[in-house]
Amino acid sequence: MKRLLTLLLCLAFFLCAFGCHKQQLDGDKPTVVCTIFPQYDFIRQIAGDRVNLIMLAKPGSEVHGFDPTLSEMSMILECDLFVYVGGETDRWTEDLLRKNEGLNAVALVDLCDTVDEEFAPGMQGEAEEEPEADEHVWTSPVNAIRIVKGLADALCAVLPDDADALKANADAYEKELASLDSDFQTVMAGAKRKTIVFAERFPFRYLCDELGLTYYAALPGCSSNEEVSLSTVSYLIGRVRDEQVPAVFTIEFSDGRIAQTIADATGCETLELHSCHNVSRADFDAGVTYLDLMRRNLENLKKAVN
Repeated sequence: MKRLLTLLLCLAFFLCAFGCHKQQLDGDKPTVVCTIFPQYDFIRQIAGDRVNLIMLAKPGSEVHGFDPTLSEMSMILECDLFVYVGGETDRWTEDLLRKNEGLNAVALVDLCDTVDEEFAPGMQGEAEEEPEADEHVWTSPVNAIRIVKGLADALCAVLPDDADALKANADAYEKELASLDSDFQTVMAGAKRKTIVFAERFPFRYLCDELGLTYYAALPGCSSNEEVSLSTVSYLIGRVRDEQVPAVFTIEFSDGRIAQTIADATGCETLELHSCHNVSRADFDAGVTYLDLMRRNLENLKKAVN
């Protein structure tokens, strides 16, 4: 009897969740479901209010290791376009896509031809993590342009009658991204140094490679390890001192403990580079964009290299 009651409750929960999202997906507009903030904002810039746009990641939440609920799975299966990162970040999508071959899905890593081989983030043998591929392709404005082109094509297939408007929006947005990239290049052209230090995970491989930056970091980009050894902290302190680096970087939602330890030992400043993985609730509600976050990054990078 208890087992039957449990099964009935689970079924009721699933049907309720399915029904609620079924209602949410009703309407004349196609629905696009995105896993995290970058593709959510890119779609927003291209399609505007022509689509029902849903971001699975809750603002302010940690997105590594995300696992969808039943109701979120029902949204994905019913949507007109599903956009995800791909690779290790979204390993859970493999089974979903294999069982639902008709699902219209696009992976960000497939839109970029620059997904690097495995790497350890500039630790010269000091890194404690195994090398891994960097899937944070959107942190480079050049890659962001590639992604926007691919997403525009996917949206045109979903909204063929609006293809001209979608392409015009994408073209205008790509020009803004190109301007952002030009500004990054200008900062580096006049930089006094080309070394940065991260007291965190390191999700900026592509941006650093494009700008010719040398980078040292405590952990790889998607590391599940949250503990950094004293030897690693000591190594980073040494890099800051030896290369007279004026600032050490944290990323969004960090407690900043390691960065503060390095700052206390060296007298350097602590600054944030935002990976755009996710945004705070306040930023989300205020309509903050990828361009807004990357221009914040531009100003902080300018401080660090000068």
